Amino acid sequence: MKEYQTITEISGPLVFAEVDEDIGYDEIVEIETPSGDTKRGQILESSSGLVAIQVFEGTEGIDTNSSVRFMGETMKMPVTEDLLGRVLDGSGNPIDGGPDIVPDERRDIVGEAINPYAREYPEEFIQTGVSAIDGMNTLVRGQKLPIFSASGLPHNDLALQIARQATVPEEDEGEDEDEEGGSEFAVVFGAMGITAEEANEFMDDFERTGALERSVVFMNLADDPAVERTVTPRLALTTAEYLAFDKGYHVLVILTDMTNYCEALREIGAAREEVPGRRGYPGYMYTDLAQLYERAGRLKGVEGSITQIPILTMPGDDDTHPIPDLTGYITEGQIMMDRDLESQGLKPPINVLPSLSRLMDDGIGEGLTRADHGGVSDQLYAAYAEGQDLRDLVNIVGREALSERDNKYLDFADQFESEFIDQGFDTNRDIDETLTIGWDLLSTLPKTELNRVDEELIEQYYQEDAEAVEA
Repeated sequence: MKEYQTITEISGPLVFAEVDEDIGYDEIVEIETPSGDTKRGQILESSSGLVAIQVFEGTEGIDTNSSVRFMGETMKMPVTEDLLGRVLDGSGNPIDGGPDIVPDERRDIVGEAINPYAREYPEEFIQTGVSAIDGMNTLVRGQKLPIFSASGLPHNDLALQIARQATVPEEDEGEDEDEEGGSEFAVVFGAMGITAEEANEFMDDFERTGALERSVVFMNLADDPAVERTVTPRLALTTAEYLAFDKGYHVLVILTDMTNYCEALREIGAAREEVPGRRGYPGYMYTDLAQLYERAGRLKGVEGSITQIPILTMPGDDDTHPIPDLTGYITEGQIMMDRDLESQGLKPPINVLPSLSRLMDDGIGEGLTRADHGGVSDQLYAAYAEGQDLRDLVNIVGREALSERDNKYLDFADQFESEFIDQGFDTNRDIDETLTIGWDLLSTLPKTELNRVDEELIEQYYQEDAEAVEA
């Protein structure tokens, strides 16, 4: 291990130093300041005679008299099953007052790319307890399904609700340990750039509901160095890979907020004086995000799985912004939160019309959820879309000018929002309850309007007394 005192420049979160040997990309560095403090960093760029180091703890206190030591290895995450129930900072150090982590092994946080041939196709239902997701945009094991939100919307409340309610239904039957946060299902929660107030809310909820027992929490706060945000999701995903592929857990990874992660990439790119891409973000941001999102999945012959729910806030509510735009290209759909629904008091304010789960059809139906699931969701979607269109028409011609049929669809849209979508953040609905509510709503429409559901299912579930249902 060589030690240098050859720092030539300090620029934002970066330190540049001269070297006389080849230094590996991503190699870990220790920088000792003149005051005796030690800070960790990582090689961001290595060329002949010069290296660029991104410093995790910030560059305050570092000057040209500081010493630089190259550790000869890349950053690794100490992994063990005992991480469940622990709270770590954005660099993977315990902050919950518990004992030091005694790892089974230490793994490179970059991870190994999954061979596409070794992937198992995702097709098994995960129940979140949220009707707008389970009924209309179903999540399956091994999927990556982001939540597109915006500033001021309650995406944190939705993330916490999913974290404490998500289950693998068929494996919960008769297994008390799962209900108590046991051995089959785990949550890895990675927070990036959140405020101290948000962090306290997350931890209070995890501890109050007992969800912490089956969770590993990584916390990078807003006043932590931006550079740390680039390693937090990788630490979280490395932990998830160990629990899933080595220990057989079905792991749900929730990453919030990916917008803060991308802002950190932009800050580092500016410090490196890179040529910017769209709106100042690095041109390689697509590749960088794909390296994270593609770590979700299942492996043939392996019991566990990794399912990702990244959460991002769209700057200016703009879904064409580079962050949601690139995320949408990589992932299998999106859950859209809506400001208008939020202003009406709906919780969670999920707009099911622009939302999409591309793998939904593979994860629902007989043997997975219920035989009527696909038809119910299609019919609800079509009826709600027609009701929304008629709302626009009412603004022009008034409700009195509409037919009786059109008025039924208008009423349906109102009931769909108030009864199906609006369930609160503390209500946990299983899939049977969600589909029952769906049939209650469809029964307010004439049978002749149900053209997306099989006849035998209509005979089984349709309630003839629609007026009583409406009442």
